[in-house]
Order: sequence, then structure tokens, then C-alpha cells
Amino acid sequence: MLRIAQVLKSNGTEGEVLLSLLDIAPEDIDLQEPVFIEFDGLPVPFYFESFTPRGTRRALARLTGVRSLKDADELAGKAVFADYFEEEEEEDLTGWSVRNQDGRLVGTVADYEDIPGNTCLWIRKADGEEVLVPFHEDLVLGLDEKSGTLTLSIPEGLL
Repeated sequence: MLRIAQVLKSNGTEGEVLLSLLDIAPEDIDLQEPVFIEFDGLPVPFYFESFTPRGTRRALARLTGVRSLKDADELAGKAVFADYFEEEEEEDLTGWSVRNQDGRLVGTVADYEDIPGNTCLWIRKADGEEVLVPFHEDLVLGLDEKSGTLTLSIPEGLL
């Protein structure tokens, strides 16, 4: 996800917030797509109910579920992220072999599920069953492009 703004402070008593935009013009923000604010390390989606640019680097915004001064104050200082921007193209791992931490062949990558903040891989096992496993940098033990092999530390019970 791309950090697009910072909540500076609450504005008024109805839950509106003042945003400082980071390296993005107000017109480049897709108001139909969610933005994310982290709470306890997890991205929580919010939609814009209103968005009024204030110059080129600031905007007044009302977000879904933020209805009071107290709610808005809770967002003050938090970063705002979006995931609808085109990022660097990632390598397609579809068809790669997947091995577990003990070197045992688990299956092949059938597809991926891009859940915000939690990308997962669909792995097709030898029996044809597909399982969903997290694809996080902490779980990647190795990536061999020549052989098309991905080695993951897959938590017990997921397979």
C-alpha cells in the first residue's frame, strides 16, 4: 500500500478531519476506493463521505464511521494508505513449485489472493486440493528463479 496522507487533526465537532497530502494531488485520489488507517497493526478500510481540497497539499475529509470529535481525534497523527495506485509489477509466481521449510514438496502456486495487508497464495497440492497460505516476507525462506521454486515456512495446520 502507498502512504498518501497524514491526518493532522480533527476539524469541527461532526467528525471531519484535516489531511496533509503526501506527494499526491487531490485530484489523483480515487474517492470511490477505500483508504486504510492502521489500528493495532492492521489496516482498517474507510471510505470518503466528503473530500474538499484546501490548496494543493491539504484537504478536509469525512470518513465512514467517524461521526464525532472524539472519533476524529482518535485518527489525529495517523497515516492514510491507499492500494489502488499502480505499483511496480511483481513477478507472477503462478506455476512455481512450493516447498516447506523441511524441503518437502507441498504443491504449486495456482493463484494469489491480494487481501489488503495480507497477500495469500493458493497452493494446489498433489491430490488437487487447493489451500490458502499467507505470503509474507517473514515466511519466505527462499526464492529460486532458475528452478521456479519458492520455499516457505508454512505454519503447522495450514496444510
